[in-house]
Formats: sequence, structure tokens, C-alpha cells
Amino acid sequence: MGHIPLLGELAIIAVVGVLVTVLLARLRLPTVAGLLAAGALIGPFGGGLITSVHDIEMLAEVGVVLLLFTIGLEFSLARLRTIFRRVALGGVLQVGLTFGVTVAVARAAGSSAGVSVFFGFIVALSSTAIVLRTLAERSELDAPHGRFIVGTLLFQDLCVVPMMLVVPLLAADIEGGASGPIVIALGKAAAVVVATVVIARVLVPRLLTWVDASRSREVFLLAIVALCIGTAYLTALAGLSLALGAFLGGMVVADTEYGHRAMSDILPLRDTFVSVFFVVLGMLFDPRVLLAEPALVLAFLAAFLFGKGAIAVVAALAMRFPPRAAWLAGVGLAQFGEFGFVLTRVAQSNGLVDAADIAPLLTAGIISMFLTPMLVRLAPHITAGERLLAPLAQLFGVRGIEEAAESRAALDGHVVIVGFGIGGTFAARALQACETPVIVLDLSIEAVRRGKALGLPIYYGDATSAETLQHAHLAAARALVVLVDDPPAADRIVATARRIAPETPILMRSRSLSDRDRLLSIGADDVVATEVEGAVEVVARLLRALDVPRNVIDDRIHMLRSDTQPTARRPTVPRRRLGGPSGLADLRIESALVRPGSPAAGQSPVSLRLRSQTGALVVGTRRGDALLHPTDPNTPFEAGDIVYLVGVVEAIDRALALFDAPGGEPAA
Repeated sequence: MGHIPLLGELAIIAVVGVLVTVLLARLRLPTVAGLLAAGALIGPFGGGLITSVHDIEMLAEVGVVLLLFTIGLEFSLARLRTIFRRVALGGVLQVGLTFGVTVAVARAAGSSAGVSVFFGFIVALSSTAIVLRTLAERSELDAPHGRFIVGTLLFQDLCVVPMMLVVPLLAADIEGGASGPIVIALGKAAAVVVATVVIARVLVPRLLTWVDASRSREVFLLAIVALCIGTAYLTALAGLSLALGAFLGGMVVADTEYGHRAMSDILPLRDTFVSVFFVVLGMLFDPRVLLAEPALVLAFLAAFLFGKGAIAVVAALAMRFPPRAAWLAGVGLAQFGEFGFVLTRVAQSNGLVDAADIAPLLTAGIISMFLTPMLVRLAPHITAGERLLAPLAQLFGVRGIEEAAESRAALDGHVVIVGFGIGGTFAARALQACETPVIVLDLSIEAVRRGKALGLPIYYGDATSAETLQHAHLAAARALVVLVDDPPAADRIVATARRIAPETPILMRSRSLSDRDRLLSIGADDVVATEVEGAVEVVARLLRALDVPRNVIDDRIHMLRSDTQPTARRPTVPRRRLGGPSGLADLRIESALVRPGSPAAGQSPVSLRLRSQTGALVVGTRRGDALLHPTDPNTPFEAGDIVYLVGVVEAIDRALALFDAPGGEPAA
């Protein structure tokens, strides 16, 4: 009976968590914010519905272990080698600058060296869960500021493990000689890491292969949990943190062929325990602290939103991001992080900080996490921040198209392409092959370097700026092509282009069909929804794989396009080629359904003069379940027959037109 209160409190957590999260979702706030709010409502400082706080915290710690394990699953050794250079610089700048400034301020305020370093750790971290979810909902993960934010968060996640190793050792004053134990602990951690990786590379693949042979999903999941908790427990026995072991366990599994399966199987379990973890974090919110020390809480909140945000802006500008991307990156990273709470719990358990002393900072941190989704949504509409950053951007050398403006002053009749991803690359090279002048603008230094290596006139420039588009001579351009993965930025580009070059046609893409009408209404001349093109291609390939006649496939494609977005391009499907001798490579085999009322219905190949008029040859006819082969050229076709034709592309296209009913859609 002793477990009933705990089960009842877990039920309360689940019910209140669902209700609050659903209600806040109507305000477009992320799930994490709802869980934090639920914790604040039912916690000891709220409604007081939860009394077994210690037992709930134990479950929350399991969530932390699983969370770090899945982070390890995402950071295999091979992937770390690939992405480290890309994320290291931005991460070092943001984490290093934030840490340094925080330590300096804490020392000036009279904190000890150990406490100051701890403050530097927790303030340097941002909320991976909240920020990534917000960016994903806004389709901004691939935007310039999204790439900087994701890389920085990735580096922060990597920093969590060494931070958790160091925090227990900070209880002794660094100035009093604790640097030696810290070095020893880091050395021990390095030894454990090496030993774990070496042993696991030999044992774990064999173990998982043996478990997989059982063909039981339950046994496989249990094995993954055993690896997660087992490595965490072993590192704890070695005097290191549970977090390090869980992270190592994830990295070890990620390097096997079972990494993706492990991630998919453990995600529901992780999300359940991590949800409890966020509710526990919400329980830390004490409104009495806000009422008792409002000035201190607001000062900490301002430090997160303005101080930490400003440092992130400087880091982005130092990496040559333009003002707009730097401004959005600063807003996106200006909050407390969930791992800051984890580090705080470790610090409290080791006596480094007192709960009452750290309460104002945690209260401000929770408020900053609540505010982040709303601030990220609002930031793209605030242009004052970009204008204020423009002089600083020039100081960091963030320039591009402006430097080339004078040399291209006479440019006329060209095409301006914004965005140098796959679509921009294809478009630029196609125009170059057609000897059409082109200027490409992009906000990625790597993309600019890649374009210049291809011999393209590509420049570093922010196309949301009127000055940038004027330097690109947009008013004299034949067209503007917008191919960016940042929907708010795309809207601003169209609005700016329409203001300075109202006669220049604008062709752009959107991810979803729902955005198409809106983009057309704000000034775009033509919008291609990539989800439609992808769906059309999938349908065409599916019907081809099912041996549906070609003219039926064309009808389906025409109906799809008429319901979504039109195109002037002839419908295409994967071709059937005749193999064998190279002389037959230009021939293809195609099928056609004889429709009632079509020219072919009731007519034979001879009476249609099909061979002489179209150039295509009938090689077989399927009538019901029977294949008529060889086909008698004097036998009339019947409605419902499927006719198999061979010929070159042009001959097949001419022949297909004979099998459609008058007034129907042409085959090509």
C-alpha cells in the first residue's frame, strides 16, 4: 500500500501535464513549456498536490540518464569527426564568451572561484529541447540563424559531460588547491572513455547481434536499457558521473548497425521519463522568490535575455553571419537550459551552492524558458535589432555584394538567385550554361566559397535588405529566384523586392502548398510548392511500379496538379528502357489503356495506320487476363484493352494520343 501515494501522484502529473500542455499548445507554446507550467501548478510551491518529491526526482534522474544516452546515440565517433570543425568555432565563441563574462561578473560580486565557475557553466547552456522544437515548428532549422543555433546547441551538449565531471570538484575552492583533483578527475574520465570505447567496439556489436537473433523487440529494448544504465552505473562506481556513462553508452551503440533501431525503440521510454523530468523542473519554480526578490529575479532575467543574447550575437557576427541571422541567433539562445538544472542539482548535492541562494537564478531561468517560444516568434518582425547591428557587422567584416557593386554597375538583363543550396546550384549552373548573366546571394560563407570554386558570381549578402538587392541591380534583372529555407526571410525578400523593383518577376519555392497562396498575395509571380512536386513524383513512381498504363498515370498526375498547382512542363514518369544492344537504348516500351470513345476503340492497328502515322509498334495486347501475343494487326482494339507499344519517345507520345477519349486529358 506504500506505493499507492506515489502512483497517485504520477497519475496527477500525467493528467495535469496533458491538460496544461494542450491548453498552452493553443497559444503555440511548446510541450516543454506546458510541462514546466504543470510542475509549477502541482509542486510544493504551487497547489501542493505532490508530496513524494524525492521519489519523483529519482524517476526524473532516470529521464536525465536516458536523455544523455540518446544524445550519445546522435553523436557517434564518426559523426563527431565530421561535424566537429563546423560546430566547434561557433560553440567555442558562444560558450567561451558567456562563461568568461559570467565568471568575471560573479567574481566582482564577491562569489568564490568555484561558485563563479559553476555560474559560468549553467549560464553558458541554452535549452536544446525548447529551441530545437521551436525552430522545427517554424521550419527554420536550415535557415542561416538556425544552422548557427543548432551548431552551438550541439557544442553545448558536448560540454555538458565535462561540466558534470567538474562541478562536484568545485565544492573545494579552486584557489585553495583543487586544481589537482580536477586534473586527476579529467584524466580518470579520459581513461574510462578510452577503455569503454575500446571494450564496447568489440563486445557491444556481438552482444546486440546475439540479442537481435531472438527476434524479440522487448528483449532488444531491454538490452539497450541495460547498456544505458549499465555503463552509467559502471562510471559511477569509478567515481565519475552517471551522465558520462549514459553518454558513452549511447555513443558506443551509435557506432553499430543497430544505432537507428535503438533510437527508435528507446525514444518513447525516454520521452516519458524526460517529461517527468521537466515537470520536476517546473516544481522548482517558487513564486514567493519572485515576490520576495523581484529586483534580483528581473536582473537575472535581463542577464539571460539581453546579456547572454548579446554575447550570442557577437559570436554569430564573428563567424561572418549577417545582422539579421545574428539577431535571430541571439534571441534563440537567450534562455536558461535544462542541463543547467541538472548541474544545479549536482552542485547542491555536493554542497557547492545553497538552494536559497540559487533560487532567484533558477526562477529567472524558468521564466526565460517560458518566454523563448514567444520571443523567437516575434523576433523576425523586429527590424530595429538588425539596424543596430549593422555597424558592428561591418566591424567584423560582414560584407559581400556591396564590394562587387561597382564592378557590376553596368549589369542588365540578368537573373538574381537568392540561396545556394541544391536548387540554387542547379539554377545557377543551368543559367550559366545558357549564357544568361546571373548573380547569386547567400548567407553561408561555405556556400559562397563553394560557388566561387565553381566559377559562379556568388556573393555574401542578406537579400532581406533593400541595399543588398539594389547592389544586385534587381530593378534591371529579368527575374528574381528565391530558394531559401527560412519562410519569414522569404516573405521579407518578396516584400522588399516588390518595393524596389515592382516590375521584376519573382519565382520562388515554398515547402508547403498552404504557403503558396499567401506568397502569391504578397507579390510572388510564381510559387512552386516542393511538397506537391515530391508527392507527384512519388505517385508517378508508385503507379509505374504497379504497371498502370501510361495514359492513366498521366491523367492521375494532371488531376493532382489541377487540384494543387499548375505547371507548363509535360508530365514525366520513370522510363522503361529496352536493354541489350546499344542501338536499342533510345527505344522505350510503354502501355496504354484503350478508353471508350477514343480513336483506337473498335479500330485495329492497320485501320488506325498506327505504325505509319506514329512510328510506334504494337507488340502485345492484354484483354482481361489474357495476353494477345503476337497481336494480329487486323484485330480491332476493345475498350479496356491494355496495349503495349515500342518506339522512340516521340513515336510513343504520338501513339498515346490515340487511346484517350475526345475531350479527355492528352497523354502528353
